[in-house]
Amino acid sequence: MDLSVKSAENVEFMIEKIKEKLNVLNMGAIKPSHFDEEMYEELRDIYEMIIKKDSFSINEMQAIAEELGSLRKQ
Repeated sequence: MDLSVKSAENVEFMIEKIKEKLNVLNMGAIKPSHFDEEMYEELRDIYEMIIKKDSFSINEMQAIAEELGSLRKQ
């Protein structure tokens, strides 16, 4: 998958991988439709950081959730 290309498919892919990696219990809380391509680079930065790490502290999980929340469509 070429994540350098801004597309709805790539947004969906990254969101699904983020949810898997973070073990999001409420899968409906984070949906690809909540994000648009205007925030693509920021979302990709979060995705790349999450994929590189093996585990997350509670504080990191909270910070990631807050950052994702700030990227959601208004």
